[in-house]
Amino acid sequence: MDAMQQHMLDTYRAACLDEPAPPPPGRHDRRTLRDLYRHWLTHPPTENRPARRLRTEP
Repeated sequence: MDAMQQHMLDTYRAACLDEPAPPPPGRHDRRTLRDLYRHWLTHPPTENRPARRLRTEP
């Protein structure tokens, strides 16, 4: 099931339950990418920061 089919199903369910319809897929993509870019500009990755390692069980 792709995103558009899921949206249509969610819209139908919301209409049956008298709830507001969900936003269409991709509606907030531009704002999310812009916010991530601004965060990256204000919090750039540092070279001296050690990488986090996951513990593995022996």
